[in-house]
Amino acid sequence: METSSGVGRGRTDCVEQIFGRPRGVVIGVIHCPAFPGSPRYQGASSEAIYSAALADAVAYAKGGVDGLIVENHGDVPFSKPDDIGPETSAFMSVTADRIARETGLPIGINVLANAALPALAIAAASNAAFVRVNQWANAYVANEGLIEGAAALALRYRAKLRADGIRVFADAHVKHGAHAIVSDRSLEELVRDVEFFDADAIIATGQRTGDAASTDYLRQIRNATTLPLLVGSGCTERNIAEILSVVDGVIVASSLKVGGVWWNPVDESKVRGFMQAAR
Repeated sequence: METSSGVGRGRTDCVEQIFGRPRGVVIGVIHCPAFPGSPRYQGASSEAIYSAALADAVAYAKGGVDGLIVENHGDVPFSKPDDIGPETSAFMSVTADRIARETGLPIGINVLANAALPALAIAAASNAAFVRVNQWANAYVANEGLIEGAAALALRYRAKLRADGIRVFADAHVKHGAHAIVSDRSLEELVRDVEFFDADAIIATGQRTGDAASTDYLRQIRNATTLPLLVGSGCTERNIAEILSVVDGVIVASSLKVGGVWWNPVDESKVRGFMQAAR
C-alpha cells in the first residue's frame, strides 16, 4: 500500500508480521548492564552480565509482553557509531541469542548511539526480527554530538548481509537531542523523510528516557505516515490506553522497573498490571 504522502514502496505491516497482532503491541526493553570496554563496567563476569539481562527478559515474558528489544543502555556515556568497539557487538550477540532461545519472543536490537551497522550484524547473528535506529534520516545534535542519518549505509550493509528480512524501526524527532539543524522543515516532513528512506515502522518519543509524548504530538506523526507507529518513551499503566488509541504499539521499560528507575530490575508484577491495562 502506498502512503498518502506518496513516498511508500508497498511495504507490508511489519508489526503484525513480527508480533502476530496489528495493534496494541507491547515491546519490553532489556537495558543490558555495562559491557566490558564501557566506563561503568566494574569487572562483572560475562555470565553475570548475561544472567542479569536474561532475568529481565524472563520477567517481561512472564508478564505477557509481545516482544523485546536488547539495548546496551548500561554503556553510558554512549559513543558515536565509529567509536563503538567490536566487544559490544560480541557481548550483545550472545545476550540476544540467549534471550531469544529462553523466551521464544521476537526480539529487536538497538546499539547506542545510532550504531545501525553493529545492530544489523547482531540481529543477523541472533536471528532478531528488527533493529531500532534512532536517527535514520537527516541529522540532529545529540548528547554524543552531531548524529547523522544512518539509512544509506545501513541499507547497503543489510543487503550485503543478505538480511533483508530484518526490519527497521526508526525514530522520528528522537529524544535526547536538539533538531535545530532541520527546524526549517515541519515534523510531518521529517516523518515522511524516514518513510522515504525505507524504514518499516516509525517510533515517536518524548524528550528523554521515561518522558511521555503528548497525544497531539502523536497525532501529528500518525497523520504523516501510514507505516506502523509506536511510542518509545513515557508509557505507564495510567496512560497506556490513551496512547494505544492513537498508535499501533509501545516500547516500554522504565515504568516497569523496580522503583520506576531504568537501571533497576524488571518488576514482573508491574509488567502484568501494565499488560492488563494495555489489553
